[in-house]
Amino acid sequence: MKSRTFSISAVAATAAFIFSVATAAAVTTDVIFSFEEDEGEYADTDLETDSAGNIYGTTVLGGDHGSGTVFQLSPTSEGWVHTVLYSFTGGADGGEPYKGVTLDRQGNLYGTAVTGGSGSCEGGCGVLYKLTNSGGTWTQSIIHAFTGGDDGSGPGARVTVDQGGNIYGMTPTGGAYGLGTIYKIHQAGGASDLRVIHAFTGGADGGSGSAGRMILRKGRLYGAATTGGSYGSGVIFELSPRGVGEWAFRTIYSFQGQPDGSFPYGALLFDRSGKIYGTTYYGGDNGIGAVYELSPRRSGEWDERVIYSFQAGSDGNSPISNLVSDAAGNLYGTTSEGGLGSGTIFKLSPIGGGQWTETVVHSFQGPPDGAFAYNGMVVDRFGNFYGATVHGGKNDDGSVYKFTP
Repeated sequence: MKSRTFSISAVAATAAFIFSVATAAAVTTDVIFSFEEDEGEYADTDLETDSAGNIYGTTVLGGDHGSGTVFQLSPTSEGWVHTVLYSFTGGADGGEPYKGVTLDRQGNLYGTAVTGGSGSCEGGCGVLYKLTNSGGTWTQSIIHAFTGGDDGSGPGARVTVDQGGNIYGMTPTGGAYGLGTIYKIHQAGGASDLRVIHAFTGGADGGSGSAGRMILRKGRLYGAATTGGSYGSGVIFELSPRGVGEWAFRTIYSFQGQPDGSFPYGALLFDRSGKIYGTTYYGGDNGIGAVYELSPRRSGEWDERVIYSFQAGSDGNSPISNLVSDAAGNLYGTTSEGGLGSGTIFKLSPIGGGQWTETVVHSFQGPPDGAFAYNGMVVDRFGNFYGATVHGGKNDDGSVYKFTP
C-alpha cells in the first residue's frame, strides 16, 4: 500500500465566479486530493464513506500496473492521507474498475472491474471482487469472473450489498440477449453463487443497465437501464422477489425523449415520501439533459415529470450523476459538461407548488480545480459532501473535492 498526505487547499480562484452567478448562500469547493499516475488516475468513481470519516473510491487507470486502483482517503489534522489499498494488474484480478466500491457491515469492500478476469471477451470479461481488511492489510479476492455468456460482461456498475451479504449488480453487455443483465450473488461458507435475475431484451424492459448503483428498498430493487424501453430512451425499473430465487421485473417508467428525459446513466434517489429523483444525459426541453421526478400512485403506477431542463451557456449540461439532498430538501448534482467547459455542481431548490429553481453553485475550472464530474456526490454522517472528477487537480489526473453548501 502507498500513502501520501495532501494538505487541504481551497480553490480560491472559484470564489469570484461563485459570487458572480449570485448564489443564494456562500459555498466552497475545495480539492482535498489530486491524483498522480502512479497512485491512480481518471477517478470515474462514486465515493463511499465510513463511520470514521474515511473516503473510499477507485481510479480506472494508474497504480502499480496501470490498470487502476482502489484507494482510501483518511482525514488527519494535517490534511488527508491517501493510501492505495489495491493496484489491479489487468489479469485474472481484473482491470479498469469503474464507479467505486461498496462497504458492507463487516468493513469489507466490494466492486467491479470492466476488464480482466477470463471469458471470451477481448482483454477479459471483467470481475466482481472483494477487499478484506485484516489488521490494516487489504487482500483482494475474486467473487465472480464474468464469462460473456448468460452472466453478462463488462460490469461497470457499482454493486448493492444487503444485510445478509447478498450482492446485486448490473452488466451493460452480455446475457441471453447481449444487452446486459441484473444479477444476484449469494455468499455462504466461503462459496458464492451467481444467479441472473433479469436479462435485458432491449424492448419494453430496456437495455444496457446503467452504471448507477441499484437501490434496495422494502425488499425491492430499483434502478435504471440506459437504453431501450417503449421509446428507446431508457427506463426505470423495479424488481420484486417472487418465491425462492425468482424475481418479477417491471418497467415503472419509459423515457420518451425530448422534451422528456432520455438516457438515464446515474443512480436513483428516494426522498422520504417515496418519490424518485434522477438525471438523464439527453432530453429535456433543450436536448442536453434533465432532472426528473417520479411520484408513486396508490394503484402502484408512477407519474413522471421533468423538474429541470439544462440550458446552454453557463449552465451545466449532460449529467451522468446521481443526486443527493440536504436537510432542507434541496437537491444537488453534477454535470459532466457545461459551465466554464469542465462541468458544474448544481442545486435545485423547491419553491412551492411543485416548482423548483436551479442554481449553479460551482463551475469546475480545471487544474488545480477539478474537471469533468462523471459522478455525483456522497454525504457523510457529518453532513459533508464529497465527489470526484476524472480530470483536473494539480496534475490533471483527477481529483477528490469537498463541497460545502
